[in-house]
Amino acid sequence: MLPYDAVAPLKTKTLKTKATAPWKNEPIRALKRECRRAERKWRKTKLTVHREIFKEQQTRYSHAIKKARTLHFSNLILQNKNDPRVLFKTIDSLTKRDSQRSSIAASDAVCESFADHFRSKINAIRSTLLIQKGVAFNESIALYLSEETLESFVLVDAVGLGQVFSQLKPTTCLLDPIPTSLLKTFYDFFEFELLNIVNYSLQTGVFPAAFKTAVVRPLLKKSNLDPNNYNNYRPVSNLPFLSKMIEKTVLIQFNEFLIRNNIFEKYQSGFRTNHSTETALVKIVNDIRCNLDCQKLSVLVLLDLSAAFDTVDHSILLNRLRGLGISGTVLKWFYSYLTDRSFYVSMDTCSSRVFDISCGVHQGSILGPLLFNLYMLPLGDVIRRHGVCFHSYADDTQLYIAVSPDDEESVNTLLKCILDIESWMAENFLQLNQDKTEVLVIGSEDKREVVLSKLKNYKTSQCVRNLGVIFDSELNFIPQIKNITKTGFYHLKNISRVRPFLSLASTEVLMHAFITSRLDYCNALLSGLPRTRIANLQLLQNSAARVLTRTRGREHIRPVLRSLHWLPVQFRIDFKVLLLVYKCFYGLGPSYLSDMILKYEPLRTLRSSDTGLLVIPKVRTKTYGEASFSFYGPRLWNSLPESLRAAETVHVFKGRLKTYLFNLAFS
Repeated sequence: MLPYDAVAPLKTKTLKTKATAPWKNEPIRALKRECRRAERKWRKTKLTVHREIFKEQQTRYSHAIKKARTLHFSNLILQNKNDPRVLFKTIDSLTKRDSQRSSIAASDAVCESFADHFRSKINAIRSTLLIQKGVAFNESIALYLSEETLESFVLVDAVGLGQVFSQLKPTTCLLDPIPTSLLKTFYDFFEFELLNIVNYSLQTGVFPAAFKTAVVRPLLKKSNLDPNNYNNYRPVSNLPFLSKMIEKTVLIQFNEFLIRNNIFEKYQSGFRTNHSTETALVKIVNDIRCNLDCQKLSVLVLLDLSAAFDTVDHSILLNRLRGLGISGTVLKWFYSYLTDRSFYVSMDTCSSRVFDISCGVHQGSILGPLLFNLYMLPLGDVIRRHGVCFHSYADDTQLYIAVSPDDEESVNTLLKCILDIESWMAENFLQLNQDKTEVLVIGSEDKREVVLSKLKNYKTSQCVRNLGVIFDSELNFIPQIKNITKTGFYHLKNISRVRPFLSLASTEVLMHAFITSRLDYCNALLSGLPRTRIANLQLLQNSAARVLTRTRGREHIRPVLRSLHWLPVQFRIDFKVLLLVYKCFYGLGPSYLSDMILKYEPLRTLRSSDTGLLVIPKVRTKTYGEASFSFYGPRLWNSLPESLRAAETVHVFKGRLKTYLFNLAFS
């Protein structure tokens, strides 16, 4: 054997098998076999009649496989129309682009390295902050103490648990004993046991130890970042489904207590009902436009925190909860929920060891965002001491003030405020990343230079990305519109390449997911802009309609948009603004937006007294004053028919409003 091994040694060869297309079923294979038989017969006889039979079989096979492929992808898109990840993956596979970007190969050693990196990063931040801690803020607990206290939870019944169960997404964790989809299917069989688990936890104030371990998956922050750099990854926790069910039950009762006692920070829009990134930005843009209308500059500071959720100190958080009136079994439950937690990193089938966690709240949890908002609660008073305007969305906090070019006091006040914020954050184990904190001065170019000279120690820019929207130094939103147009046409090109494989309904789902969603995101900020400025957005919508309906470029687009029931871009902007006004008018919107609109109340009784009109404030300029939400919204609202303003519910208002705007656009 030895001589043969020397001449022809054994080698391992990996055979690559080509995956069978999922739409190639048995009828398709049978048609292919018939086509092959017809081809062999024609090549053997060379008769014209056999050639015609072969061509006919080829046509039948081509039509069948095209129909099967269209049906497969159409069903896949329609079934996952609310899952962007599946839609992106489907488009990638259809366009045959390499969706598997270069990434780190999974192994136990890599998982250990990720775990060490995440732990060392948090430890380094906390060690640095311990050295920096010096200025202590007198945060009086009585300042946040509510008149009501929350000492115990109310036990849930089968109906309440069923509602909680139906609201949770069917995601499965590696620690789940059975797939969540299977648990949801046979929920009735497990209802009694699940009810006992939840109520026992609420009654005893003990969070089950089996649910305290998190599976952390490293998630690349942006697709264009280097996958070999661990700093470019975000640790996202995946928790057991039953853990989320208990958390959701607690969240409902805890949230009701916080709302009832008006504990939430007014200018915190993260993870709150009727609040969003759009409502936050509408408030900020309105204030900046009002400043510009008064011929003042605005200085906008976007604060950046390093691993904010992961450095939350449990002792400080529990003291914060105690100061809010949380006591008894409820406080005991939160202590049990926060302490003795652990995690391990998982990638594919590989994993690291299990490590203990002594700080932080999980980003993938139900309660994590709410607890972080409460942890940040005193920050609002720190900022208010300086008279600086601010707004927060979770860990994204921004400051802004109105300044005059010759007003040094306002800029100095802002700088002192930032120093106090940094000191408060150090006291609370939060690190302000000054290198990534951005400053934008908004106003005319000649006046901006004077203010910029006083902010040399900070990173100043001509454009900044604020909660997904690009702000520019003149607040004309031209960079934002260009970005939407560029990204939209990129996705539209990919959709047009796969349009022959898709049905009309599935293509429309893709259009809403990739195009319409971008046109509608925070489009209330574009109110009052000239039509020429939003012309490119309308061009994008027109192109999407042509691809969807396969309409030629020389044909008029208005009948196409009308047939699709798509509102033009300008009317979509007005629709969003009016929807916000309706919610504010009837007490369904954020209080900071509701404060901007005033109901019209004449000095004496008139026929217009109870018609739901709003006061339109006086402004100076059309570019900024008339574009502000406080002016543009009431003016649009007053132009609506009285029956539309008096709609009973949001759903009814949206239906009537679309019909009204649709008639305006296409009549």
